[in-house]
Amino acid sequence: MGPSKTVEICFVCLGNICRSPLAEGVFQHLVNTQNLQEKILIHSAGTGNWHVGAPPDARMGATAKKRGITLCSTAQQFQPGDFRRYDLILAMDRSNLQTLQYMCTPEVADRKLKLFRSFDPQSNGDADEDVPDPYYGGNSGFEHVFEIVSRTCPQILDYIKTRF
Repeated sequence: MGPSKTVEICFVCLGNICRSPLAEGVFQHLVNTQNLQEKILIHSAGTGNWHVGAPPDARMGATAKKRGITLCSTAQQFQPGDFRRYDLILAMDRSNLQTLQYMCTPEVADRKLKLFRSFDPQSNGDADEDVPDPYYGGNSGFEHVFEIVSRTCPQILDYIKTRF
């Protein structure tokens, strides 16, 4: 069973070329396999504008492709007006969560903003709530992020199914 209304979600990281496009791609694949693509619309964005218009990082794309996930988003910057559009906004780390909180009222933040790893069944709380940014590291960082995202997305889908 899916949500009772159409739900729009957005995954947000810093530049929108690594973590959030991966979450968008993995979540889209999950939604498609459950035939919920008409009920759940998925997007990603960055809090920064450095990569606007760029495709996902090639290393993240290759990591996802090895697992049957295609990343096809184009980097965009999250704007304050986006809070009206999205029902759920998932920040990939605390720094981006804080940036998003500054862009909206506390009431909107309480209702719409969540930390991505707050849904991770293997998160250990405060010390382990950020999805690490693999951009400046080697391939193992991209693999690690894929593992985090792939185990967390089903939990987010369950949350959406029960809350919307």
